[in-house]
Amino acid sequence: MDWLRIGAFALLILYHIGMFFVPWGWHVKTAEPLQWATVPMLATNSWRIPLLFVVSGYASAALFAKSRAPGAFVRNRSARLLVPLVAGMALFVPPQPWVELTFRHGYAADFGWFWFHDYFRFGKLDGIQLPTWNHLWFVAYLWLYTIGLVLILLLPRGVRERGRRGFDSLLGGGRVLWVPLALLVVRLWLGWPAPEDTHDVVGDLYAHTLQLPLFLFGFLLRDAPAVWRGVQRWWRLAGALAIAAYGLVVWVEFTWPGDTPAPAWAYPAFGAARTVQMWCAIVALIGVADRFWNHDHPRRAMLTEAVFPFYIIHQTIIVVLGWYLLRFALPAGAELLVLLAATVAGCWLFYLVGREIAPLRPLIGLRSKAPVRRA
Repeated sequence: MDWLRIGAFALLILYHIGMFFVPWGWHVKTAEPLQWATVPMLATNSWRIPLLFVVSGYASAALFAKSRAPGAFVRNRSARLLVPLVAGMALFVPPQPWVELTFRHGYAADFGWFWFHDYFRFGKLDGIQLPTWNHLWFVAYLWLYTIGLVLILLLPRGVRERGRRGFDSLLGGGRVLWVPLALLVVRLWLGWPAPEDTHDVVGDLYAHTLQLPLFLFGFLLRDAPAVWRGVQRWWRLAGALAIAAYGLVVWVEFTWPGDTPAPAWAYPAFGAARTVQMWCAIVALIGVADRFWNHDHPRRAMLTEAVFPFYIIHQTIIVVLGWYLLRFALPAGAELLVLLAATVAGCWLFYLVGREIAPLRPLIGLRSKAPVRRA
Protein backbone atom coordinates (compact mmCIF):
# COMPACT_ATOMS: atom_id res chain seq x y z
CA MET A 1 0.00 0.00 0.00
CA ASP A 2 2.99 2.30 0.44
CA TRP A 3 3.80 1.86 -3.24
CA LEU A 4 0.19 2.53 -4.17
CA ARG A 5 0.26 5.74 -2.12
CA ILE A 6 3.51 6.85 -3.75
CA GLY A 7 2.11 6.12 -7.21
CA ALA A 8 -1.19 7.87 -6.48
CA PHE A 9 0.54 11.08 -5.41
CA ALA A 10 2.89 10.94 -8.40
CA LEU A 11 -0.17 10.73 -10.67
CA LEU A 12 -1.73 13.65 -8.78
CA ILE A 13 1.29 15.82 -9.58
CA LEU A 14 1.10 14.85 -13.27
CA TYR A 15 -2.63 15.57 -13.21
CA HIS A 16 -2.13 19.07 -11.87
CA ILE A 17 0.49 19.73 -14.53
CA GLY A 18 -2.14 18.62 -17.03
CA MET A 19 -4.62 21.12 -15.60
CA PHE A 20 -2.46 23.88 -17.09
CA PHE A 21 -3.21 22.55 -20.59
CA VAL A 22 -6.84 21.34 -20.66
CA PRO A 23 -9.80 23.66 -21.33
CA TRP A 24 -11.25 23.08 -17.84
CA GLY A 25 -11.15 25.99 -15.41
CA TRP A 26 -8.05 26.36 -13.25
CA HIS A 27 -5.86 29.01 -11.60
CA VAL A 28 -3.80 29.70 -14.74
CA LYS A 29 -3.91 28.35 -18.29
CA THR A 30 -1.67 27.93 -21.28
CA ALA A 31 -2.40 30.43 -24.05
CA GLU A 32 -4.08 27.79 -26.27
CA PRO A 33 -5.68 25.01 -24.16
CA LEU A 34 -5.65 21.56 -25.78
CA GLN A 35 -8.97 19.75 -26.14
CA TRP A 36 -7.27 16.40 -26.80
CA ALA A 37 -5.46 16.63 -23.45
CA THR A 38 -8.75 15.78 -21.76
CA VAL A 39 -8.28 12.14 -22.87
CA PRO A 40 -5.31 11.30 -20.61
CA MET A 41 -6.78 13.49 -17.87
CA LEU A 42 -10.05 11.56 -17.89
CA ALA A 43 -8.09 8.34 -17.48
CA THR A 44 -7.48 9.23 -13.82
CA ASN A 45 -9.96 12.04 -13.13
CA SER A 46 -12.66 9.86 -11.57
CA TRP A 47 -10.50 7.77 -9.21
CA ARG A 48 -7.34 9.70 -8.29
CA ILE A 49 -8.78 11.41 -5.17
CA PRO A 50 -11.03 8.49 -4.12
CA LEU A 51 -7.99 6.19 -4.22
CA LEU A 52 -6.09 8.59 -1.96
CA PHE A 53 -8.88 8.41 0.62
CA VAL A 54 -8.83 4.60 0.52
CA VAL A 55 -5.05 4.49 0.92
CA SER A 56 -5.19 7.10 3.69
CA GLY A 57 -7.77 5.03 5.55
CA TYR A 58 -5.53 1.98 5.30
CA ALA A 59 -2.54 3.99 6.56
CA SER A 60 -4.68 5.31 9.45
CA ALA A 61 -5.45 1.73 10.49
CA ALA A 62 -1.72 0.95 10.59
CA LEU A 63 -1.02 4.10 12.61
CA PHE A 64 -3.85 3.40 15.04
CA ALA A 65 -2.50 -0.11 15.62
CA LYS A 66 0.77 1.48 16.76
CA SER A 67 -0.94 4.02 19.04
CA ARG A 68 -1.44 3.39 22.74
CA ALA A 69 -4.95 4.83 22.80
CA PRO A 70 -7.39 6.91 20.71
CA GLY A 71 -6.16 10.08 22.42
CA ALA A 72 -2.57 9.42 21.36
CA PHE A 73 -3.79 8.69 17.83
CA VAL A 74 -5.68 12.01 17.67
CA ARG A 75 -2.69 13.97 18.96
CA ASN A 76 -0.39 12.33 16.44
CA ARG A 77 -2.69 12.85 13.47
CA SER A 78 -3.50 16.43 14.48
CA ALA A 79 0.18 17.31 14.69
CA ARG A 80 0.94 15.60 11.38
CA LEU A 81 -2.02 17.09 9.51
CA LEU A 82 -3.09 20.40 11.07
CA VAL A 83 0.38 21.88 11.49
CA PRO A 84 1.34 21.48 7.79
CA LEU A 85 -2.18 22.53 6.78
CA VAL A 86 -1.90 25.84 8.65
CA ALA A 87 1.69 26.34 7.52
CA GLY A 88 0.71 25.56 3.95
CA MET A 89 -2.17 28.02 3.99
CA ALA A 90 0.02 30.75 5.44
CA LEU A 91 3.30 30.17 3.60
CA PHE A 92 3.13 27.80 0.64
CA VAL A 93 -0.33 28.29 -0.92
CA PRO A 94 -0.56 32.14 -1.13
CA PRO A 95 1.30 32.43 -4.46
CA GLN A 96 -1.53 30.45 -6.10
CA PRO A 97 -4.38 32.92 -5.46
CA TRP A 98 -2.04 35.81 -6.23
CA VAL A 99 -1.28 34.32 -9.65
CA GLU A 100 -4.96 33.60 -10.25
CA LEU A 101 -5.97 37.15 -9.34
CA THR A 102 -3.20 38.56 -11.52
CA PHE A 103 -3.94 36.25 -14.48
CA ARG A 104 -7.74 36.29 -14.41
CA HIS A 105 -8.71 39.52 -12.67
CA GLY A 106 -5.95 41.99 -13.48
CA TYR A 107 -4.72 42.29 -9.89
CA ALA A 108 -1.90 44.83 -10.06
CA ALA A 109 -0.09 44.59 -6.72
CA ASP A 110 3.03 42.49 -6.25
CA PHE A 111 3.09 39.35 -4.13
CA GLY A 112 4.51 41.08 -1.06
CA TRP A 113 1.67 43.59 -0.98
CA PHE A 114 -0.86 40.82 -1.60
CA TRP A 115 0.43 38.67 1.26
CA PHE A 116 0.66 41.49 3.80
CA HIS A 117 -2.50 43.40 2.89
CA ASP A 118 -5.00 41.19 1.06
CA TYR A 119 -4.34 37.50 1.67
CA PHE A 120 -5.40 37.40 5.34
CA ARG A 121 -8.60 39.35 4.82
CA PHE A 122 -10.84 36.36 5.76
CA GLY A 123 -13.22 37.29 3.00
CA LYS A 124 -13.49 37.29 -0.78
CA LEU A 125 -11.47 39.25 -3.31
CA ASP A 126 -12.93 39.10 -6.84
CA GLY A 127 -14.82 35.97 -5.81
CA ILE A 128 -11.77 34.16 -4.40
CA GLN A 129 -11.91 33.25 -0.70
CA LEU A 130 -8.84 34.40 1.21
CA PRO A 131 -6.98 32.88 2.93
CA THR A 132 -7.44 29.57 1.17
CA TRP A 133 -6.24 25.99 1.37
CA ASN A 134 -6.62 25.32 -2.39
CA HIS A 135 -5.22 21.83 -3.08
CA LEU A 136 -4.60 21.27 0.65
CA TRP A 137 -8.35 20.74 1.14
CA PHE A 138 -7.54 17.02 1.12
CA VAL A 139 -5.49 17.41 4.31
CA ALA A 140 -8.35 19.22 6.07
CA TYR A 141 -10.86 16.56 5.05
CA LEU A 142 -8.51 13.78 6.05
CA TRP A 143 -8.19 15.26 9.53
CA LEU A 144 -11.98 15.61 9.85
CA TYR A 145 -12.51 12.01 8.79
CA THR A 146 -9.83 10.92 11.25
CA ILE A 147 -11.72 12.59 14.09
CA GLY A 148 -14.91 10.89 12.96
CA LEU A 149 -13.04 7.60 12.90
CA VAL A 150 -11.87 8.07 16.49
CA LEU A 151 -15.49 8.49 17.60
CA ILE A 152 -16.15 5.04 16.13
CA LEU A 153 -13.06 3.62 17.83
CA LEU A 154 -14.41 4.78 21.20
CA LEU A 155 -17.28 2.32 20.86
CA PRO A 156 -17.04 -0.88 22.97
CA ARG A 157 -14.67 -3.46 21.55
CA GLY A 158 -17.49 -5.97 20.99
CA VAL A 159 -19.45 -3.48 18.88
CA ARG A 160 -16.38 -2.66 16.81
CA GLU A 161 -15.57 -6.32 16.29
CA ARG A 162 -19.10 -7.07 15.07
CA GLY A 163 -18.82 -4.13 12.71
CA ARG A 164 -15.50 -5.42 11.37
CA ARG A 165 -16.89 -8.92 10.81
CA GLY A 166 -19.99 -7.47 9.17
CA PHE A 167 -17.85 -5.42 6.78
CA ASP A 168 -15.76 -8.48 5.88
CA SER A 169 -18.88 -10.56 5.32
CA LEU A 170 -20.77 -7.90 3.35
CA LEU A 171 -17.91 -7.15 0.94
CA GLY A 172 -16.11 -10.51 0.90
CA GLY A 173 -15.44 -12.33 -2.36
CA GLY A 174 -16.98 -10.90 -5.51
CA ARG A 175 -19.17 -8.59 -3.43
CA VAL A 176 -16.17 -6.27 -3.05
CA LEU A 177 -16.83 -5.33 -6.66
CA TRP A 178 -20.62 -5.41 -6.98
CA VAL A 179 -21.93 -4.14 -3.63
CA PRO A 180 -19.99 -0.84 -3.65
CA LEU A 181 -20.85 -0.38 -7.34
CA ALA A 182 -24.54 -0.77 -6.57
CA LEU A 183 -24.33 1.67 -3.67
CA LEU A 184 -22.41 4.19 -5.76
CA VAL A 185 -24.95 4.02 -8.59
CA VAL A 186 -27.79 4.53 -6.09
CA ARG A 187 -25.90 7.51 -4.65
CA LEU A 188 -25.52 8.94 -8.15
CA TRP A 189 -29.22 8.42 -8.89
CA LEU A 190 -30.42 9.95 -5.60
CA GLY A 191 -28.10 12.94 -5.93
CA TRP A 192 -28.60 13.62 -9.65
CA PRO A 193 -27.60 16.03 -11.01
CA ALA A 194 -24.50 15.63 -8.86
CA PRO A 195 -23.21 18.98 -7.52
CA GLU A 196 -19.62 20.07 -7.98
CA ASP A 197 -17.26 19.52 -5.05
CA THR A 198 -16.84 22.78 -3.16
CA HIS A 199 -14.03 21.81 -0.73
CA ASP A 200 -15.56 24.15 1.86
CA VAL A 201 -16.53 21.33 4.29
CA VAL A 202 -20.05 22.52 5.19
CA GLY A 203 -21.34 22.91 1.64
CA ASP A 204 -19.72 19.72 0.40
CA LEU A 205 -22.06 17.09 1.82
CA TYR A 206 -22.43 15.19 -1.45
CA ALA A 207 -18.66 14.77 -1.62
CA HIS A 208 -18.56 13.58 2.00
CA THR A 209 -20.98 10.77 1.14
CA LEU A 210 -18.31 9.40 -1.18
CA GLN A 211 -15.03 10.28 0.48
CA LEU A 212 -15.83 9.31 4.06
CA PRO A 213 -17.05 5.78 3.15
CA LEU A 214 -13.96 5.30 0.99
CA PHE A 215 -11.76 6.34 3.91
CA LEU A 216 -13.58 3.89 6.19
CA PHE A 217 -13.28 1.16 3.54
CA GLY A 218 -9.51 1.64 3.53
CA PHE A 219 -9.40 1.57 7.33
CA LEU A 220 -11.38 -1.67 7.57
CA LEU A 221 -9.58 -3.29 4.64
CA ARG A 222 -6.44 -3.82 6.72
CA ASP A 223 -8.16 -6.52 8.79
CA ALA A 224 -10.64 -7.99 6.29
CA PRO A 225 -9.32 -11.30 4.90
CA ALA A 226 -12.47 -12.13 2.90
CA VAL A 227 -12.38 -8.72 1.21
CA TRP A 228 -8.71 -9.21 0.37
CA ARG A 229 -9.47 -12.58 -1.18
CA GLY A 230 -12.15 -10.91 -3.29
CA VAL A 231 -9.70 -8.25 -4.48
CA GLN A 232 -7.09 -10.88 -5.30
CA ARG A 233 -9.58 -12.87 -7.37
CA TRP A 234 -11.50 -10.11 -9.12
CA TRP A 235 -8.99 -7.34 -9.78
CA ARG A 236 -8.47 -8.36 -13.41
CA LEU A 237 -12.18 -8.15 -14.16
CA ALA A 238 -12.31 -4.85 -12.30
CA GLY A 239 -9.49 -3.53 -14.48
CA ALA A 240 -11.30 -4.61 -17.66
CA LEU A 241 -14.51 -2.91 -16.51
CA ALA A 242 -12.61 0.27 -15.62
CA ILE A 243 -11.05 0.39 -19.10
CA ALA A 244 -14.41 -0.22 -20.77
CA ALA A 245 -16.05 2.52 -18.70
CA TYR A 246 -13.19 4.87 -19.54
CA GLY A 247 -13.81 4.15 -23.22
CA LEU A 248 -17.42 5.31 -22.84
CA VAL A 249 -16.29 8.43 -20.96
CA VAL A 250 -13.86 9.34 -23.76
CA TRP A 251 -16.47 8.66 -26.44
CA VAL A 252 -18.96 11.01 -24.81
CA GLU A 253 -16.26 13.66 -24.31
CA PHE A 254 -15.19 13.55 -27.96
CA THR A 255 -18.70 13.30 -29.37
CA TRP A 256 -19.85 16.37 -27.45
CA PRO A 257 -16.61 18.21 -26.52
CA GLY A 258 -16.43 21.08 -24.07
CA ASP A 259 -19.73 22.95 -23.71
CA THR A 260 -21.34 21.29 -26.75
CA PRO A 261 -24.94 20.36 -25.80
CA ALA A 262 -25.48 16.60 -25.60
CA PRO A 263 -28.72 14.57 -25.61
CA ALA A 264 -30.35 14.09 -22.22
CA TRP A 265 -29.32 10.42 -21.92
CA ALA A 266 -25.62 11.23 -22.34
CA TYR A 267 -25.29 13.00 -18.99
CA PRO A 268 -26.40 10.15 -16.70
CA ALA A 269 -24.55 7.66 -18.94
CA PHE A 270 -21.38 9.73 -18.55
CA GLY A 271 -21.86 9.91 -14.77
CA ALA A 272 -22.54 6.19 -14.46
CA ALA A 273 -19.49 5.34 -16.57
CA ARG A 274 -17.29 7.53 -14.38
CA THR A 275 -18.70 5.82 -11.29
CA VAL A 276 -17.92 2.35 -12.68
CA GLN A 277 -14.49 3.53 -13.77
CA MET A 278 -13.76 4.94 -10.32
CA TRP A 279 -14.58 1.90 -8.19
CA CYS A 280 -13.29 -0.70 -10.62
CA ALA A 281 -10.01 1.17 -11.03
CA ILE A 282 -9.59 1.30 -7.24
CA VAL A 283 -10.18 -2.46 -6.87
CA ALA A 284 -7.89 -3.19 -9.81
CA LEU A 285 -5.08 -0.98 -8.52
CA ILE A 286 -5.25 -2.51 -5.03
CA GLY A 287 -5.07 -5.92 -6.68
CA VAL A 288 -2.11 -4.91 -8.84
CA ALA A 289 -0.31 -3.48 -5.81
CA ASP A 290 -0.95 -6.68 -3.83
CA ARG A 291 0.16 -8.92 -6.71
CA PHE A 292 3.20 -7.07 -8.03
CA TRP A 293 4.27 -4.37 -5.54
CA ASN A 294 4.10 -6.27 -2.26
CA HIS A 295 7.83 -6.12 -1.60
CA ASP A 296 10.26 -3.67 -0.07
CA HIS A 297 12.96 -1.56 -1.64
CA PRO A 298 15.78 0.51 -0.12
CA ARG A 299 14.14 3.71 -1.45
CA ARG A 300 10.61 2.96 -0.27
CA ALA A 301 10.95 4.57 3.17
CA MET A 302 12.40 7.78 1.73
CA LEU A 303 9.77 7.99 -1.01
CA THR A 304 7.00 7.37 1.52
CA GLU A 305 8.32 10.22 3.65
CA ALA A 306 8.76 12.53 0.64
CA VAL A 307 5.16 12.15 -0.54
CA PHE A 308 3.64 14.70 1.85
CA PRO A 309 6.18 17.51 1.23
CA PHE A 310 5.82 16.88 -2.51
CA TYR A 311 2.06 17.20 -2.19
CA ILE A 312 2.30 20.44 -0.18
CA ILE A 313 4.50 22.33 -2.63
CA HIS A 314 3.87 20.84 -6.09
CA GLN A 315 0.82 22.88 -7.12
CA THR A 316 2.38 26.18 -6.10
CA ILE A 317 5.39 25.39 -8.30
CA ILE A 318 3.12 24.49 -11.23
CA VAL A 319 0.90 27.56 -10.93
CA VAL A 320 3.71 30.09 -10.49
CA LEU A 321 5.98 28.61 -13.15
CA GLY A 322 3.11 28.10 -15.59
CA TRP A 323 2.10 31.74 -15.22
CA TYR A 324 5.73 32.83 -15.73
CA LEU A 325 6.12 30.67 -18.84
CA LEU A 326 3.24 32.44 -20.59
CA ARG A 327 5.42 35.44 -21.36
CA PHE A 328 7.69 33.31 -23.58
CA ALA A 329 4.90 32.00 -25.85
CA LEU A 330 6.47 28.53 -25.96
CA PRO A 331 4.78 25.61 -27.73
CA ALA A 332 2.75 23.36 -25.44
CA GLY A 333 5.30 20.53 -25.66
CA ALA A 334 8.09 22.79 -24.42
CA GLU A 335 5.88 24.12 -21.62
CA LEU A 336 5.11 20.56 -20.56
CA LEU A 337 8.76 19.55 -20.43
CA VAL A 338 9.75 22.64 -18.45
CA LEU A 339 6.86 22.25 -16.00
CA LEU A 340 7.54 18.55 -15.47
CA ALA A 341 11.28 18.96 -14.94
CA ALA A 342 10.96 22.05 -12.73
CA THR A 343 8.15 20.59 -10.61
CA VAL A 344 10.01 17.35 -9.94
CA ALA A 345 13.25 19.25 -9.18
CA GLY A 346 11.45 21.79 -6.99
CA CYS A 347 9.64 19.11 -5.01
CA TRP A 348 12.86 17.21 -4.35
CA LEU A 349 14.63 20.42 -3.31
CA PHE A 350 11.76 21.35 -0.98
CA TYR A 351 11.86 17.92 0.66
CA LEU A 352 15.64 17.44 0.85
CA VAL A 353 16.29 20.89 2.30
CA GLY A 354 13.25 20.89 4.58
CA ARG A 355 14.03 17.52 6.15
CA GLU A 356 17.45 18.75 7.28
CA ILE A 357 16.13 21.86 9.05
CA ALA A 358 14.54 20.73 12.30
CA PRO A 359 12.06 23.64 12.73
CA LEU A 360 10.78 23.14 9.17
CA ARG A 361 10.08 19.43 9.44
CA PRO A 362 6.65 19.68 11.13
CA LEU A 363 5.65 22.47 8.73
CA ILE A 364 6.14 20.24 5.69
CA GLY A 365 4.51 17.16 7.18
CA LEU A 366 7.57 15.35 8.54
CA ARG A 367 8.05 13.93 12.01
CA SER A 368 10.21 15.95 14.35
CA LYS A 369 13.64 14.46 14.77
CA ALA A 370 14.19 12.63 18.02
CA PRO A 371 16.72 14.44 20.23
CA VAL A 372 20.19 12.96 20.13
CA ARG A 373 21.15 11.38 23.41
CA ARG A 374 24.64 12.18 24.55
CA ALA A 375 26.66 9.75 26.62
